[in-house]
Amino acid sequence: MQLNKRKFDVVVVGAGGSGLRCALQLAREGLDVAVLSKVFPTRSHTVAAQGGISASLGNMSEDNWYWHMFDTVKGSDYLGDQDAIEFMCREAPSAVYELEHMGMPFDRNPDGTIYQRPFGGHTANLGEKPVQRACAAADRTGHALLHTLYQQNVAARTHFFVEWMALDLIRDADGDVLGVVAMEMETGEVSVLQAKATVLATGGAGRIFAASTNAYINTGDGIGMAARAGLPLQDMEFWQFHPTGVAGAGVLITEGVRGEGGILLNANGERFMERYAPTYKDLAPRDFVSRSMDQEIKEGRGAGPHKDYVLLKLDHLGAETIHKRLPSIAEIARKFANVDCTKEPIPVVPTIHYQMGGIPTNIHSQVLSVGADGGEQVVQGLYAIGECSCVSVHGANRLGTNSLLDLVVFGRSAGRHVAASELLRSTHKDLPADCADAPMARLARLDASRGGESIQDVAGSIRSSMQKHCGVFRTADLLKEGVEQIAGLEQRVHDIHLKDKSKVFNTARVEALEVENLIETAKATIVSAEARKESRGAHSHRDFQERDDANWLKHTLWFREGSRLAYRPVQMKPLSVETFKPKARTF
Repeated sequence: MQLNKRKFDVVVVGAGGSGLRCALQLAREGLDVAVLSKVFPTRSHTVAAQGGISASLGNMSEDNWYWHMFDTVKGSDYLGDQDAIEFMCREAPSAVYELEHMGMPFDRNPDGTIYQRPFGGHTANLGEKPVQRACAAADRTGHALLHTLYQQNVAARTHFFVEWMALDLIRDADGDVLGVVAMEMETGEVSVLQAKATVLATGGAGRIFAASTNAYINTGDGIGMAARAGLPLQDMEFWQFHPTGVAGAGVLITEGVRGEGGILLNANGERFMERYAPTYKDLAPRDFVSRSMDQEIKEGRGAGPHKDYVLLKLDHLGAETIHKRLPSIAEIARKFANVDCTKEPIPVVPTIHYQMGGIPTNIHSQVLSVGADGGEQVVQGLYAIGECSCVSVHGANRLGTNSLLDLVVFGRSAGRHVAASELLRSTHKDLPADCADAPMARLARLDASRGGESIQDVAGSIRSSMQKHCGVFRTADLLKEGVEQIAGLEQRVHDIHLKDKSKVFNTARVEALEVENLIETAKATIVSAEARKESRGAHSHRDFQERDDANWLKHTLWFREGSRLAYRPVQMKPLSVETFKPKARTF
């Protein structure tokens, strides 16, 4: 088959917050930028972010970046790299003011400054008291952010490939990345998109779990591409359970509800978080609140006919406040829980929400690999930003509202680094003759398949296995069994077939390709989790209940070949301040 080939300065894969912010930086530099997206850009999953974006503006009370840094390091359970965390927290105010000047419609205080709400784990004076740091646009902050960035990209004449799916990275004999092989989803036509620099901004992979706040598009496409290209994946055992997903539906109820004064109750009407976190209460970090909720349910104090959820009470805030500050939550409660939250509580359970691990990068967002000598090396021509990356500002547990901040800070800095790179001052390297052979072979195998199972049966098995074996609380036996089950599912993924080829839509091929990315993500997650013999952040291990800094203060690296693991040290040295040394996390 003759493939279409197109050349660009930069190809950005993904049109969420990080991809759009990076593309905008590059387009404004006058570069020829192509952005690929499986969906229309404003439908990217960033649109679902609700509560806010963190920055130490100090509009409500005194605040500064150093306190923000402390909260982020502590929230990460000391697995976050402190140089990257300092960089992000220092850059936060300028990144938010830049969004404001682009026209992002933040809520305002009476004096015209940006309104900021409290959020879990955000404190003043190194943990002394809560601080209002989350810059909000009601409970639709991600929606406002995404639309703002998209309109700016339209003005900058960014080139969008809408409803295109990247299939694989193109690497040459030197290991450099020269672009991607991609498929137009409507026609099934495959093209080679050559670039001097390639940026992965593909988002998370929460669809490896049965209960998730993630959109159906969050299938770990960048993770799968990196793994198949021989690149390691870092810290994949750490997945954040958001405390408040609508029971039975998984739809997100923002932490902003608790930031505005909402409280969690058990079946007895008790505000139980006062027992677990006497100081922060309902605004303790997410891993802590999720475990506390799960404990209440396991000990028989859950609500409902099956005692399998707790209650989020916000009616005491008053209908006026709810409709002003939390309008989307009122709508979600009505549609997905069938409750009027101005009069009754919302049933909620911890639900998979965010991927802390991903493709390892340095502070410039350049992807890192491991050389033949075992040392780290930069993969020339490849960057990763946003949830698919792991610069490790989130460590073992992300602080609420740091996700949107991560997107814009590292999206902007990656764009700056790419634009200044010597890569863009050189000519395009020659493509390998076999650059599209692997993805074309995968497509041919799908079309030629005869036996095997349906796509959704195999995807459902991955999700149910991960939900059972890699949940809020983990045990050695559960994880060992999970490793075996996921390994056994790999052949079933390989044997997936498309029913009645004459009638199948190209969406079925897309779904089959997505399952191939899901299985890579699931393997990386379960193997990394089984190996970590401690409890840290979102990785809560019943058989190893204490954090073990002596043996496990290190990043996990998973390699697809042989499903093997390696480890690298946590960067404990910040850029300009003293190290925050590990301490017990109390709230």
